[in-house]
Amino acid sequence: MLDHLVYAGPDLAEAVARVTALTGVTPAPGGSHVGLGTANHLADLGAGMYLEVVGPDPAQPDPGSPRPFGIDDLTEPALVAWAVRTTDLDATIARARTHGFDPGDAREMSRETADGETLRWRLTPPSTPGTLRPFLIDWGSTPHPTTRGLPSIPLLMVTGTHPDPVSVHTATDALGLELLVRRAGKATLTAALQAKNGRQVALT
Repeated sequence: MLDHLVYAGPDLAEAVARVTALTGVTPAPGGSHVGLGTANHLADLGAGMYLEVVGPDPAQPDPGSPRPFGIDDLTEPALVAWAVRTTDLDATIARARTHGFDPGDAREMSRETADGETLRWRLTPPSTPGTLRPFLIDWGSTPHPTTRGLPSIPLLMVTGTHPDPVSVHTATDALGLELLVRRAGKATLTAALQAKNGRQVALT
């Protein structure tokens, strides 16, 4: 199932401000990804899903390698990735590979919360920006972010566009997922959200 959507930008505060202006809801501070040079803010999308707003962490020095999600190359915030939750990451990777999609090898990740707690999880590498292929995440024994009383921005639908929709469906079919992808000249993700005033808005 969908775990979270990733809205990334070259300036974290600006990305958060854009979500707030669009929805009327301000994502809550999440924490820092120590060593990666990033930090995030979070909002609950409902049904066990959440929105991650991520960008450079002003409290960290520039990392020795590129920041994830192509953040260093972004000129403005954008919805760049989506994560699929599994409770058996290794088995899900193996099953996807037998069906023609290689999500990559699992790796350990962690985040320091504002109150000093360290959260740990495992995931596959985020796909190259523009592929629209999801990455996988397994929270293990770590409580899911949606259990932490996040501000709510209900998710209504996620759709995509891509020059080659079949390449996206190769991944989603291998994982037993569905994503509506229309053919277009540019790869994009769009989330239809319910704003605080009740109207439908689009985050892209």
